[in-house]
Amino acid sequence: MPKSPNQKLKLLWLAKILTERTDEAHPMTLAELTEALSACGISAERKSLYDDMEALRTFGLDVICTKGRRTGYYIGSREFELPELKLLVDSVQSSRFITRQKTLALIEKIEGLASTHQAKELSRQVYVRNRVKSMNESVYYNVDEISGAILSNRRITFRYFSRNARRERIFRRDGALYALSPFALIWDDENYYMLAYDSEAARMKHFRVDKMADIRTTEEPREGAEVFQTIDTSLYTTKTFGMFTGEERRVRIRFAAHLAGALIDRFGEDCTLIPRPDGDFDAALDVVVSPQFFAWVFGFGTEAEILSPADIREDFAEYLAGVGGMYGDLPDGRP
Repeated sequence: MPKSPNQKLKLLWLAKILTERTDEAHPMTLAELTEALSACGISAERKSLYDDMEALRTFGLDVICTKGRRTGYYIGSREFELPELKLLVDSVQSSRFITRQKTLALIEKIEGLASTHQAKELSRQVYVRNRVKSMNESVYYNVDEISGAILSNRRITFRYFSRNARRERIFRRDGALYALSPFALIWDDENYYMLAYDSEAARMKHFRVDKMADIRTTEEPREGAEVFQTIDTSLYTTKTFGMFTGEERRVRIRFAAHLAGALIDRFGEDCTLIPRPDGDFDAALDVVVSPQFFAWVFGFGTEAEILSPADIREDFAEYLAGVGGMYGDLPDGRP
């Protein structure tokens, strides 16, 4: 018979104490474990603790006993190792779409996956105050709602907005609802995007999740599955610069020889690179043509030149002329 009502919880409390308070550098002796259990209203004898440790090992907890001057017990391998937790903390605090308040809350939960001693190392990594963070706290619920609609094969409705200089929401379509069929959530450039089929336009579109409001799952089944099946989502963000929409075209661009690595980093090992006699190379790329694409090409200066199609080359020339025209004529005497 248990000595007290709490005695039935002995193994649970022992597992909790070991998980929260021990690691390889901080084992606990049997005396310390007995004292910790006593603080929880549970009595423990030395011999019974040996049996309890074995029971926890049988259950799957990696309880390790140190040998030496100070015999102690600690949790060895965990669901997440410390370097993995540090990676998670870094990812959360560097993500712009996660608000400052939610960042601190998530990191606190991540710290709970480590011992209290290891959690101090994670806390030292937290630098959130001056990061650019999303103002839309509802993004987490938006992701959940969209995911649920995808799993249940249902359409959603929502309103879409941008912000003005006063940080006020300006709703597109005068606040009218969008009704679309969601198929995927895409992470790109520190933002979540929803890829969805627009039945009226008969094509896929993407929307930034943190700019979506009043999302509701409807009873209407999704449309556009056959269109979605033709899309390689792993290549979608490669072709779409800054997630700006536009027409997808195949373009041929000349690049300086040393830029091959930059092209492979962006488009992958399978992108087509064609060597030129002068040492440079041409690249045949499938891209969504937009001002952001032109800005990307312009960033390479004279080391990149759009060769074809002719209409894209002409559009790029007009883009450059428009930018140059904003700055007027060069001062006298300058070449």
